[in-house]
Parts: sequence; structure tokens; C-alpha cells
Amino acid sequence: MLQKLSIQNYAIIDELEIDFNSKMNIVTGETGAGKSIIVGALGLILGERADSSVLINKGKKCVVEGLFLAENREMVKEFFKRNQLDMEEELFIRREINVNGKSRAFINDTPVNLEQLRELSSILVNLHQQFDTLQLGENDFQREVLDALAGHHELLIQYQAVYYEWKTKQKEFEKLKFQKQQFDKEADYNKYQFNELEDAAFKENELETIDSDLKILNNAEGIKSTLSNVYNELKENENPVSQQLKILLSQLQNYSSYHPGLPALVQRLQSAQLEIQDVADELNDISYGINYDPQKIEELNDRLTVGYKLLKKHGVQTTNDLILIHNQLEEKLQAVMNMDDAIQEVEKELEENRDQALSLAKKISEGRNKETKSLQEKVNKLLAQVGMPNAKLRVATGDAPSLNEYGTDIIDFLFDANLPAAEAGRSGQFLPLRKVASGGELSRLMLCIKSLVAQKIDLPTMIFDEIDTGISGEAARQVGIIMKELAGKRQVISITHQPQIAGKADAHFFVYKEIIKDSVKTNIRLLTTEERITTIAKMLSGEKPTAAAIENAREMVMN
Repeated sequence: MLQKLSIQNYAIIDELEIDFNSKMNIVTGETGAGKSIIVGALGLILGERADSSVLINKGKKCVVEGLFLAENREMVKEFFKRNQLDMEEELFIRREINVNGKSRAFINDTPVNLEQLRELSSILVNLHQQFDTLQLGENDFQREVLDALAGHHELLIQYQAVYYEWKTKQKEFEKLKFQKQQFDKEADYNKYQFNELEDAAFKENELETIDSDLKILNNAEGIKSTLSNVYNELKENENPVSQQLKILLSQLQNYSSYHPGLPALVQRLQSAQLEIQDVADELNDISYGINYDPQKIEELNDRLTVGYKLLKKHGVQTTNDLILIHNQLEEKLQAVMNMDDAIQEVEKELEENRDQALSLAKKISEGRNKETKSLQEKVNKLLAQVGMPNAKLRVATGDAPSLNEYGTDIIDFLFDANLPAAEAGRSGQFLPLRKVASGGELSRLMLCIKSLVAQKIDLPTMIFDEIDTGISGEAARQVGIIMKELAGKRQVISITHQPQIAGKADAHFFVYKEIIKDSVKTNIRLLTTEERITTIAKMLSGEKPTAAAIENAREMVMN
């Protein structure tokens, strides 16, 4: 329930505050007094677009704040939990427009984005303006009406979960099929490349090792000759280096006790002599292992040629790179083998999802079809009540070409106002609402439908902005009766020019203009019973109401 609305510096509203009744609130006033301005300000806290042009006083910001009573509404609790906001029994929704034109939104003084504001406001308030009747011609709105009457909220959530899973599986299935096509195209080439590498069967770092071995084999004679020469000089000649060091070491040892520095030098010389002997032995061992082998050179060159060809082909540098490519090709070939199994598995899951979605869609269709006849009968009865006795609504349903996020139904509201044949030949012809219904007809039809929907679901505060345009007399009285019935279970706020509707108010607010410091300002006040009678009488007969008008107004208010 909207308990209080505060507006500061919005258009020609300087500052005003409205305390609304929990039942039927009526707002009246002369044309141009500012009723639509109040609705515009209310629209700000409902998430509508902000416009800095509403700042008449450029020296301060515009602030619109609404105080709502949540009344333990589950959807409100879910919203606060989902958005991690602190839930309170009283909810303050505020919108500010700064002098620079930027706007900010707050819920209980916590900054929120516009989407969050719109979501919460849609739970709390249902605002119906004249142009909103265009929704009646939209298939989405028509479907929502049937779903609301059928109580499909939970069933639709369940269906959409399955439907979106099905759509996700479809994308996965298409992706797998595309991958399979690509793999099939590349399979022969990948197989050829794999076989080349498989036949080559390179080991880790093999090409690098071959290159090193070939350098030794190609220089075997020179290496062997050099090693032999060095070995002989160190150990086998008539006067080898190792023997010379041994003689020198013996001479030095004779005098090592005469100087403290000599023992260490003797030790080092002895180590050098032993090291030279070891070097000579190792050189000899290496020399024995090196032999010129033309056949092996040819084999290694052939192996290296194969390797260099593959390195160049694949644009890599090392044997290990080739091994990595070999492994990747093996994985691709294995993936091709596994792809058919994966496609069959996803196709099976896809079929199961689709069957489940169709089953739920069938339940939804049955619920909608069940409500169709009842909706037609009740709306047509209400149409007669609001002054359209010859108008008829018909709900046409059909099958959609495929599953969609709302099921398998095509829904269209058809309308016949039963006008004389002279008027566009519409009599007896049921045609889509958007093509045949006038603005006044749509307004009354929307009220009839919303009153039925409100009985089925917990609609929030309902606000009607001049929904009674184009009607008067008994039709207006019947519209007032319907609104009064709606207000029995929820808050209704209606801006009206019809005295018959104003007479149904639990609280009657009057919008007027006044001059304050040479500036025209809009203000509003709650009327007393006598003021209501006078105001309604003026609505009936003019600025100077007759005694009959006053008596008629008194009867409207008191009855």
C-alpha cells in the first residue's frame, strides 16, 4: 500500500505531501490543475525516465519519495533477499534529480539501480494510464491475463526451467554437429600427418642427439688422432708429462720440511700429477670409442633429413615439438571416434528435455483453454455493466509453430463492438482488438479485465489515470462500482473527471493551482464531506451548482 507520497521541486509543485487511504482514493481537479504532474512525479519512483526539465527551481534538486507498507508480501521479501537489501515493514522509495540532470534512486536509503527500482515498484504498484490500453492488443499481455486467471505462476517457472535447459542442449547439440563436420573435413589430413609422425617415431631430443653424433662421426679421424697424440704426450712417450711431474715431485719432497710453504705445494703438485694421469686414461677410453663408420653416418643423415622435413612442415624447432604435435593429432583422431557417441548422448537428452517441455506446455495450454470461456463470459457481463451491452470479447487460441518460452499457444483477443453496419461494417465481426477497438472501449475493457485478474492474484496498489475517458452517466457509475469492489481488497487510486466515480471515494483529494510569490504552484488537499459534496456538484452542473446538483452529489457521497 502507498501510504504517503512526498514531492519537492517537481514542475510547478513546490512541495506537497499526500497521505493516502488504504481503500479507494479519488483525485479530481480542473483540467490543467496538475493532476498529471502528480502522476508524473509518482512515475519517478516507479522507475520511469528522469528529465531535468522538470526542475523549475534550478537551485535545488527534485525529490520524490513514497512510503509503502509491505504487509508481509512474499514477493517483496524475495526481492529484498535476492538483492541483499535489509527488509523493513515500512519501505521508503526515493528518487532524486540533481541540478545537473543526473538522477539517483534509493530503497530504504540504500542506493539502487533503476532496474532494481522498477522491479520492486512493479511488485508494489500497478499504474494504468490512458495509453496503457494499447497493451490490450499485444499478445504477450493477453497471454499473461489467461495465465494469471489460470494460476500458472509456479507451472510457468517449472516449464521455463525445462525450456531453457532444452534450448541450451540445442546449442550444445548444434555445436557438436559443427565440430563433427569440421573434424570430418580435417580427419584425412590429420590421419596422414599423424601417420607420418607415427612412422618417424621420434624419441625425446632425438634429432638434437643425432646432430651431435654426426659431428663426431664426420670428424672421427681427426678427433681420434688428436686424442692419441695428447694421450702419448701425457703418459706414453719416452719422457711423458706425468713422468716429468713425478720426478719433479720427488725432488721437491726432499726439501719440503725446510720451509712451511712447501708441503702445500708438494700436495698440489701430487694432485696435478694424478689428475693428468686420469685425463690421459679418459682420453684413451674416448679414443677407443670413436670410429669412422660410413654406414652409420648415412643412417643418421637419413634420419636427420626426415626430422628436418617434418620440423619445417610443422613450423617448429625441436624434436619435442614434433612429439607434442603427434600427441595432439592423436587426441583429435580419438575425439572424432568419441564424437558420434557424444552426439548420440546429447540427442537423447535433447529429446527427453523436449518431451518434458511438451508435457508441461500441454498442462499450461489446458489451463489457458479452461479459463477462456469463463473469461469471455465474465468480461462480456462486465462490458454490459459499464455501458457496452452489445460489445463482445472472444478469446482465440491456436498452436504456435514450435515451443517458445511461454508454451505452444498463440492467443488473440478478438472484439466486436456490434456497431451498426453503417459504421465501418464492424457489426458481427470479431477482429483483433488492436484493429477495431476505440480508446474509450479499450479503457473500459482494460478495467473489466484487470478487475477479474485482481480477484485471482494479489495485485499491488492499483492506480488509474483517467481510465474513464469517453464515458459518462450510468456507464461511469458502473465503472465506479467496479473500482469500489476492487478497493475492498486492495488500495485504489484514481484520477477522474467523472462525478459518479468521485462519489465512490473513501478519500477524495482535490488538486488546485495557487499563486505564491508571483508563481503558479500546484497543491492538493483532502476534502471534507461537505467539500466533497460541493466539488461533485460542480462536476455535475458547473462552477455554480444548482440545488438539484448539490442534492444529487449528496446522494452520491452518502450512498
